Amino acid sequence: MRAGTAGGAGDRPAIRIVIADDQMMVREGFSVLLNAMPDMEVVGEAVNGREAVERVRELAPDVVLMDIRMPELNGIEATREVVAADGRTKVLVLTTFDLDEYVYQALRAGASGFLLKDASARQLADGVRVVAAGEALLAPSVTRRLITEFSRLADAPRTPATTPGAYGELTERETEVLVLIAQGLSNAEIAGRLVVAESTIKTHVSRVLVKLGLRDRTQAAVFAYEARLVTPG
Repeated sequence: MRAGTAGGAGDRPAIRIVIADDQMMVREGFSVLLNAMPDMEVVGEAVNGREAVERVRELAPDVVLMDIRMPELNGIEATREVVAADGRTKVLVLTTFDLDEYVYQALRAGASGFLLKDASARQLADGVRVVAAGEALLAPSVTRRLITEFSRLADAPRTPATTPGAYGELTERETEVLVLIAQGLSNAEIAGRLVVAESTIKTHVSRVLVKLGLRDRTQAAVFAYEARLVTPG
């Protein structure tokens, strides 16, 4: 662990990271990779989900890299507790995805995205930056599995949280932005699609999150699918 500011980025603080994984080699490997980045600092590690929640409470990191399958408390439950306990810390779930079937549950729990454990050093660092900035991150294979899950749920009865009234306070433009978020577009891409300034889209996104009581863009995407504003296909 080291202290400092993000090199080459003025006085901007480094992104503070906690790594939660029950495999020592994974923790040490990711720690070395991320600490080598000038704008990142690994401030803590956890060997299980319960310890991950404790580390977040102690250290208030910007991002937690969270394994799903851990003893004592799994990554999904740990994610739920982290999100409930700290409104600022983002959770990036790490997975050997062929073995995991919990994408939907983890996103519902508040994870900001998924990254495969076989990602390159650059993909890992970029993923941390994306999530720390409040964006959603889903690896392509994870996105495919997620869409499959949404398709399975398409015939399920609506719950009160996903009825039209739940998003009735959104303006027509805000609803349009919500749909485009669910389709995976960035703010810049949405701005291009709607022919408006990117700053305008940022404002719309913020209002959508506030009105719907959502944490981030990932939860907004989940909401849009559950509300059937977007149809998988």
